[in-house]
Amino acid sequence: MTLVAGVDSSTQSCKVVIRDAETGALVRSGRAAHPDGTEVEPERWWEALQAAVADAGGLADVAALAVGGQQHGMVTLDPDGAVVRPALLWNDTRSAGAARDLVLELGDGDPEAGAAAWAKAIGSVPVASLTVTKLRWLRDAEPQNAARVAAVALPHDWLTWRLAGHGPGAGAATDAAADAAALAALTTDRSDASGTGYWSPITDGYRTDLLTLALGHDAVLPRVIGPGERAGTTPAGAVLGAGAGDNAAAALGMGMVEGDVAVSLGTSGVVSAISATSTADPSGLVTGFADATGAFLPLACTLNASRVLDAAARMLGVDHDELSTLALSAPAGADGLVLVPYLEGERTPNRPEATGALHGMRLANTTPAHLARAAVEGMLCGLADGLEALRAQGVPVRRVFLIGGGAKSEAVRQIAPAVLGVDVLVPPAGEYVADGAARQAAWALAGTVRPPEWASSSDVLTFTAQPTPHVRDQYAAVRELTATRPA
Repeated sequence: MTLVAGVDSSTQSCKVVIRDAETGALVRSGRAAHPDGTEVEPERWWEALQAAVADAGGLADVAALAVGGQQHGMVTLDPDGAVVRPALLWNDTRSAGAARDLVLELGDGDPEAGAAAWAKAIGSVPVASLTVTKLRWLRDAEPQNAARVAAVALPHDWLTWRLAGHGPGAGAATDAAADAAALAALTTDRSDASGTGYWSPITDGYRTDLLTLALGHDAVLPRVIGPGERAGTTPAGAVLGAGAGDNAAAALGMGMVEGDVAVSLGTSGVVSAISATSTADPSGLVTGFADATGAFLPLACTLNASRVLDAAARMLGVDHDELSTLALSAPAGADGLVLVPYLEGERTPNRPEATGALHGMRLANTTPAHLARAAVEGMLCGLADGLEALRAQGVPVRRVFLIGGGAKSEAVRQIAPAVLGVDVLVPPAGEYVADGAARQAAWALAGTVRPPEWASSSDVLTFTAQPTPHVRDQYAAVRELTATRPA
């Protein structure tokens, strides 16, 4: 049996799965926690990866591995390959002002022209999550650190680079020529590069002018390799796959094809679809990313998903099972009670300074059951807006899969088809990002044109419900009324 490993280096933790390269059968797995916060020392990811690998029984018998990682995180390296400052993560919104500045600058002061220009250039409009905005923030807020930046990488790029034996303390040489060669060894893939803000899935190339616009100077960028290509080898000789952004890796792990849509309820909420063509949405609702197979992955992302359920459970003093029971005991629409769930600001729509709000409170609907229902519906309404935005870009929607931690909720499963207006398929809970990375590792090992065909689970549940358009209507009527955080 030939074994391959897949890594999911997510916001909250690192997961490792080890699978049979031919069949995809799970052999063993491991995990380790990541620190909290919206900025993290990348070394903590490396330490968590080592702990997760150990928990999975090590890699001595593994022939290939690949890394799926949280997108957009800004990893800055100096000429020696050392990390300049802690990485800013996708959910760090301090670069919201920088995003606005970049849009205005590309539009010569006109925000609509700027948004259209960015969409045409990279398929997306900058928001605080994209790496390009974090680089502009660095230039403005920490100019001394910005001046030290010789290379910019993403979390999965940096971990792949470390696995290849590069980086201070990883066995790399320390002379200037060797340092330069080490930075040149950085690699990435189309899916993760498409979330930076300076790589275009439309042209399959970097826009270094946009990097310079943000950072103030040029820098080494990871070489973008094809989805089935090899990024190198580990010092022990294991093949390294290209890796991928987390959403693209999950799509690969699930075996999604054109017309499939994944609604992922994790720390963030993501509506992503496999498409044969690229998108360029000047409204910014849909980001035009690439997938992990050579196609495209247009998606809409919210900052608030399963944490909305966490917050509601905490407010009510119940666990998630009780929250689900309460939500299902209240009527659709919660008798007019609406939760706009912008608890950490919001990305789609782009409102980084927004706060959450409850609307329509009356004596009759101020009950635990109504609040629970409003929390579930509010979270799902934001994702329904994302699904509608994908359709508006011409993205085909044939099947909708519900995945992620929030999909374990029975209330979410039953209410989702009513709010989304379509049947939803719920596959068994799994580590789909790590699984996709493992499948990509098997692909790189095999050297084939297409990824290996692994058996998919037959335990997919289908949930059907009568659509409840009034829930979306009452949500739409109040979502524009959200407040902003005080200065």
